Amino acid sequence: MTIDAERHVMSKPDAMTMADAESLTTPAGLDARATLTRRRRIALMSNVATWLFVLVITANALSHGGWTMTAAAMVVCLAIAAPWPILGFWNAVIGLWQLHGSGSKSKGQATFYAAADNPAPITVNTAVLMTLRNEDPARALLRLKIVKASLDRTSDAARFSYFVLSDSDGDDIVRQEEILIEAWRDADPDRDRIIYRRRTENEGFKAGNVRDFAVRWGPDFELMLALDADSLMTGEAIVDLVRIMQAYPRLGILQSLVVGTPSSSAFARIFQFGMRLGMRTYTMGQAWWVGDCGPFWGHNALVRIKPYVEHCQLDGLLGDSQILSHDQVEAVLMRRAGYEVRVLPVETGSYEDNPPDLLEFMRRDSRWCQGNLQYFRLIGLPGLKPVSRVQLLWAILMFLGVPAGTMFAALLPVMTLHAQNVADFPWHVVEMLYAALLVMHLAPKLAGVADAVMTPGEVRRFGGGARFALSAVTEILFSLLLGAITTIRTAIFMIALMLGKSITWNGQQRDGAGLSWQAAFAALWPQLLFGLSLYFALAAISPALLLWSLPLTAGYLLAIPFAVFTASPGVGRFFRRYGIAGVPEDFAPPIEIRALEAGR
Repeated sequence: MTIDAERHVMSKPDAMTMADAESLTTPAGLDARATLTRRRRIALMSNVATWLFVLVITANALSHGGWTMTAAAMVVCLAIAAPWPILGFWNAVIGLWQLHGSGSKSKGQATFYAAADNPAPITVNTAVLMTLRNEDPARALLRLKIVKASLDRTSDAARFSYFVLSDSDGDDIVRQEEILIEAWRDADPDRDRIIYRRRTENEGFKAGNVRDFAVRWGPDFELMLALDADSLMTGEAIVDLVRIMQAYPRLGILQSLVVGTPSSSAFARIFQFGMRLGMRTYTMGQAWWVGDCGPFWGHNALVRIKPYVEHCQLDGLLGDSQILSHDQVEAVLMRRAGYEVRVLPVETGSYEDNPPDLLEFMRRDSRWCQGNLQYFRLIGLPGLKPVSRVQLLWAILMFLGVPAGTMFAALLPVMTLHAQNVADFPWHVVEMLYAALLVMHLAPKLAGVADAVMTPGEVRRFGGGARFALSAVTEILFSLLLGAITTIRTAIFMIALMLGKSITWNGQQRDGAGLSWQAAFAALWPQLLFGLSLYFALAAISPALLLWSLPLTAGYLLAIPFAVFTASPGVGRFFRRYGIAGVPEDFAPPIEIRALEAGR
């Protein structure tokens, strides 16, 4: 395993083994199940108790002088908005405790991660899939070639075949795909293990594309590794995942922890720096209690083909409607069939690109929002595990809480107007609650910073103490501004969905070229208008309240310059030259990242 993976494996002492989890009829298996049940109860009670505490304190403050319709509406909004940051807080706390505070570190090798170090030869065949729809063919195929070259350097290369599954319908793009694939096959001695297939109809979208492969070629393979057009994985990481799946045949999906590739976009650099830190503790804490009902993100993950074909059929689940966000639905169906779904909460050499600018980020968020809200109709599917239903609800709240939080902020000036005596209003309670929610919102990032600081040599991997501190502060400010900006976009998009509007899923902009002020204004004027209205109202009622709100509301006013600045190629080059918001691969790139940079 990689050095970073080994660091985290050795820091995770309390995880039960998958062998114990599988053998539930044995005393060890029953004990493992009891341990997981206890963990889930702890997570449930911690989240519910915190949520109730926040609501009671808020209701008590807002009902000062008597209840009003505005106060009641604000409490309802907070009840919807609060679960997501609370869940993030507890996942981060549990994850940080797992990494640094849970006692002896020698027991970590007893977990199922240790199977990756088993020197036994791989005996299962794996199909490496890259799904395309109107993407830049050269850009995508470069990544798949690097994956193959990396696997070719392992001793198990013959066990892998490569499939490019195209749903492209642009004539020029299709022609490029065909030419580039044929050139690759002509130059590679393994041409028979490089297959290109294009569908003329985008039936079932990406999920239908993958299912078509699984039905057609699945009998020849036991596992499939799904890659997106921006995915990159090291051969070592893939072989580690395959060894784990080979050792545990009841494991249906094994999701790797995906991190961002080095980028020259300032937006992508700052965003993925925060994600790199936040996802470590968050995913570790999440894995501690979800256990065998883990997440599936649809890419950079191994899937066992036979149960996928037999149990993860999506057609008909929503009547005539197509499921857009297929990944988590397939995960809960796989778990319903008795197969485990787990996330490997360690960094192992699994990468993706992040959106290069704010507008592309918001477009991606809108696609996810539209897909996740479909889960409302799937939570009641018969036979799902309770934790699987929580996973679907969790995905819904990720977006449903956004307009609720926006409405809470919009109602605050109205609430203060209803107060009989503004000076007598319990502002100290509101301020403490606000500070607590802000900390919970930032908890995964703060825990990630703490993890890096407490891990010997880790800050050095991020470029040293000065760069790391500057990058961490920059990212926290960035995330506060970004959070405010995206709330308005998501709220508007959800209203549009209720009015029957939808968006299509097509090729994405992967590389940044900057944003004009005109384009930024055209996309972000609603944020500016909302911010001006809110600020004028708060300034008229309570200037102090306006100042307190700045960490969560400044993004409304700064949305347009924020978008232009973070998309600027010049700013991106400056950040990269001086290592600002750099990730470890910026300072010590593995061979796969070096090959990617050379290919560009």
